[in-house]
Amino acid sequence: MQLSSLFGGGVPGLSDFPEPALDVAPRGPEPQQAVLAGGCFWCTEAVFLPLAGVQGVVSGYIGGGADTANYQAVCSGTTGHAEAIRITFDPAQITFGQILRVFFAVAHDPTQLNRQGHDRGTQYRSAVFPQDPEQRAVADAYIAQLTAAKAFSDPIVTTVEGDGPFYVAEDYHQNYAARNPGQPYVAAVAQPKVDKLRKYFPDRLR
Repeated sequence: MQLSSLFGGGVPGLSDFPEPALDVAPRGPEPQQAVLAGGCFWCTEAVFLPLAGVQGVVSGYIGGGADTANYQAVCSGTTGHAEAIRITFDPAQITFGQILRVFFAVAHDPTQLNRQGHDRGTQYRSAVFPQDPEQRAVADAYIAQLTAAKAFSDPIVTTVEGDGPFYVAEDYHQNYAARNPGQPYVAAVAQPKVDKLRKYFPDRLR
């Protein structure tokens, strides 16, 4: 992974990211899951772990087969996988739509096609992998809402893809940013995202 600087001079103001007009209604006390891809999973994992209502975040691979669901193969950019995270959350504390708002506002740049900064390849694509038809409808609607609000000066290229097997990444990738705060990539790319989360979403933190 190479050092990268996302969002050019900085993320748009939070007012550019409206609350989702359509959301998934809580169905009961059972936890729900969301699967998102937005570049290096070290960074996206770091953004979602501090959120109230998030019960766990797992880094992994989605979009390809089991035989190539490993870091070395995925880094080739030829396996179809995306580096992704699977978020388990309490819908009574945070909704799927609210998770998407954080995803688009601070977790990554959804206007970069098959890349995030200097990280290039389809494994770094911006994508949502809905777990059911309701999540798909919310994801489609929120992308349209952000587009109408002109939240970004460039078009959103995030894809809403079919759900498929999620393969858990190697142990050393899990909770990587928190365990390696001095690692150059983490300090340059992941930590600024967490800082933006704390700035824009202080009421969403644990």
